[in-house]
Amino acid sequence: MTFCWCPAGDFTMGSPESEGGRSFDEKQFKVTLTKGFWMAKTEVTQAQWQAVMGSNPSEFQGENLPVEHVSWNDAQEFLQKLNALIGSEDGGKMVLPTESQWEYACRAGEAGPFSGGTIDEVAWHSDNSGSNTHPVGTKKSNEWGLYDMHGNVWEWCQDWYDDQLAGGVDPRGPTSGATRVIRGGSWSYFAFFCRAADRNYDPPSYADNGLGFRVARSLAP
Repeated sequence: MTFCWCPAGDFTMGSPESEGGRSFDEKQFKVTLTKGFWMAKTEVTQAQWQAVMGSNPSEFQGENLPVEHVSWNDAQEFLQKLNALIGSEDGGKMVLPTESQWEYACRAGEAGPFSGGTIDEVAWHSDNSGSNTHPVGTKKSNEWGLYDMHGNVWEWCQDWYDDQLAGGVDPRGPTSGATRVIRGGSWSYFAFFCRAADRNYDPPSYADNGLGFRVARSLAP
């Protein structure tokens, strides 16, 4: 895996009322992230999943395609095994990003709905995907070098979902819930679902052919 550095900083999470496709749960808040973090350049590929888990649950098969048909619980098992395999001399570990980290990394300093270019330049969505996933990293990256933050497959986040965004300093979702946050849209969804601010959710045991994830690397406490 190759990672990009996301520096500590401030940003506005959510979307303005004028943004097309906006949903009720995207009210804007100022967010401060006090620690930088590493974010994988691409979604986890099937080759990477196979190397750690010894199997491949994906419907659309291909080593460089994003792994899909993985639940939040499956992603946690992958991360646990990956951390055991690679260890950590500095105390950091591989994790799912929080929802605020995910949107911060997706925006990469930009405020509009799509980061790095137009929707068709940066994302595979229902109007251009041909009804399947595509090899990671084939669209344009954002300003921090991250690919497929918009489209291809939805990406699990660490947080439980709440219909009110949490602003402030290093925000986290609620301590319990029924569904986990997913972000980014996918190959089978309309473009407005792929916006940086779009929020969605699924039960942590749920998996389908448009649902994958991306790894973040936390720094030691």
